[in-house]
Amino acid sequence: MHVLPERCRGLDLHKKFVVACLLAIGADGTVQKEVRTCRTMTTDLLALAAWRSQAACGPVVMESTGSYWRPVFNRLAGQCEVLVVNAYHAKAMPGRKPEVKDAEWLADLLRHGRHARELHPSATYAT
Repeated sequence: MHVLPERCRGLDLHKKFVVACLLAIGADGTVQKEVRTCRTMTTDLLALAAWRSQAACGPVVMESTGSYWRPVFNRLAGQCEVLVVNAYHAKAMPGRKPEVKDAEWLADLLRHGRHARELHPSATYAT
């Protein structure tokens, strides 16, 4: 498969926390993975955004789980490309991993250009 961005992040959203997985291609061509979990309070989301900036990360992908994606989207949208994908389509893709691997799975799909159809929150939902 053709790898698109060198660095990308997948976010698995829950009501009280967010799991973020950063995938980056190392100088030797290996994939390096870093996973962090943060709460969904504003200060924690700002720290998540700062980590994204420090890591010089490219696009970020997350599922549109209920309304949990909205505060995360609002914090990251001005800083980087944020893709919100339909959770139903992402779950329907073959090879779906258990919950603890969701963030890594989304990042890997994005890294290979295989992410599910993107929603456009500004056009689809009133913010």
